[in-house]
Amino acid sequence: MQIEKTKLDGCLIIHDTVFGDNRGYFFESFNKKTFLEKTGMDVNFIQDNQSKSSRGVLRGLHFQHGEHAQAKLVRVLEGKVLDVAVDLRRNSPTFQQHVAIELSEDSHTQFFVPRGFAHGFVVLSETATFFYKCDNLYNKASEGGVIYNDASLQINWQLSANELLISEKDQVLPTLSEMVDTIQF
Repeated sequence: MQIEKTKLDGCLIIHDTVFGDNRGYFFESFNKKTFLEKTGMDVNFIQDNQSKSSRGVLRGLHFQHGEHAQAKLVRVLEGKVLDVAVDLRRNSPTFQQHVAIELSEDSHTQFFVPRGFAHGFVVLSETATFFYKCDNLYNKASEGGVIYNDASLQINWQLSANELLISEKDQVLPTLSEMVDTIQF
């Protein structure tokens, strides 16, 4: 496991060691002891989620706040996505900044998004199966989000607006400036 830091403190790109031969490949996708040794973070994942989406599906930007805030370790099992994290921690030097990374089935790269971040992704391949581990259970009352096209974030989703498929719920999320004072991490 190789850890690559991003410009956002706590957001990490994880490059796993993949062992391949003529039969296929094998890699250890998570080992709590190794993760702690490499990152210094003692994360206890308690919920796994998976989604399958078509090209252009944009899910996000979502978060949970308060006692139900979640850290996530995400990866792509099939296909390719652009994955985005936005720093919502008021005391952070990178508050309101984002980082974007391509994740694919071929790269076997994972992305760790700590508590205090909004998270989302868009599918760049025909379909994608997205998998993520969470360190806290889903709690509807604690969920929130930021509109994907917030002008202050200037996220390049790599697809044109007419290619995006966005849920009704995600189309009416507030801008960062409209909601930032209402969340606590």
